[in-house]
Amino acid sequence: MEQRSTWSRLRWPIKAFIIAVPIFLIGYWGYKSGVFNSHDDVKTETTATAANGGNDEGAKPSETKAAASGRTFNYEPEKPVNGELKGVVEVGASGFNSFIINVDAEKRWEIVSKDFGQSFAYEGMATTEDIRAGLKKYIGNMFDKGVRSKNVHFVISSGAQKEPKTAIIASELKKMGYVVNLVTPDQEGKLALKSVLPKAYRDNSFVTDIGSGNTKISWVNAGDNVQAVETPGAKYYEKDMKDDAVYSQVKAAASKIPSDKREVCFILGGVPFELAKEIRNGEERYTVLNDPGTYKSDKVKTKSGVNIYKAIKDATNCDTFVFDWDANFTIGFLLSMK
Repeated sequence: MEQRSTWSRLRWPIKAFIIAVPIFLIGYWGYKSGVFNSHDDVKTETTATAANGGNDEGAKPSETKAAASGRTFNYEPEKPVNGELKGVVEVGASGFNSFIINVDAEKRWEIVSKDFGQSFAYEGMATTEDIRAGLKKYIGNMFDKGVRSKNVHFVISSGAQKEPKTAIIASELKKMGYVVNLVTPDQEGKLALKSVLPKAYRDNSFVTDIGSGNTKISWVNAGDNVQAVETPGAKYYEKDMKDDAVYSQVKAAASKIPSDKREVCFILGGVPFELAKEIRNGEERYTVLNDPGTYKSDKVKTKSGVNIYKAIKDATNCDTFVFDWDANFTIGFLLSMK
């Protein structure tokens, strides 16, 4: 009789166990050593790096970009009905900002076009003829977007009025038949409120506009009376003002806001724009800013603006600062017109 081998005499359950043990051990070694890792891990790491703003290797996200707060502001403004296009140009200290809105008889509005920092009228224009040609081109661009001549308006901010070239531009605009509107800091604060503060929040919220030359804080008192106060702007360092002194001055001004108006702050201005840009989620209209202590920047103007922001937050204990990507005090000017 043929003699059977030891392996052939073993039952199949035992054979299966003997075969499975080395396979399991090899698989476990491969898992622990990373040999069998899929490419999904690589994709996740790449996505995380991109989400951190493309930081250099070894850099912490907080060193280059503030983390998103994760908070949203879901207010939806009413749409205008049978509206009309109106345009406004802010003649600033270093350039133009322009806005075109669709606004109806009830002052409901929506943004149609916005351009920031258009400075061609300031660069390389040594003569009044150069300025006039530049202005005609700029105004023509607004006409091309559907704004009628009678609905184009010009506003010169309180800070820009101190710039010599602004006076020349204003003079040329008047010669072209346009009215040039000069506004004071108090008016800027009230106009900012008109553009950014929804009616539903007039009873419990306030407005801050952190500009380069000054900061305007405003709110609505009883009887729809708008109160506005002025404090230093984000470029206070150019006036040799110290951080601590400005912090104290802004905090004292913000302390005047009634306690029942501190639930939400609607905030505007160049520095808030920069802070919101770091954490904006897509094309949302409203961005809730992070706590001022989370923002890190090497730019002097930004650091100074954050100092102002912190003073207002500390004075009011408000924890919801909402940046509106569409609002501007010059839009408030359009809304104030009959």
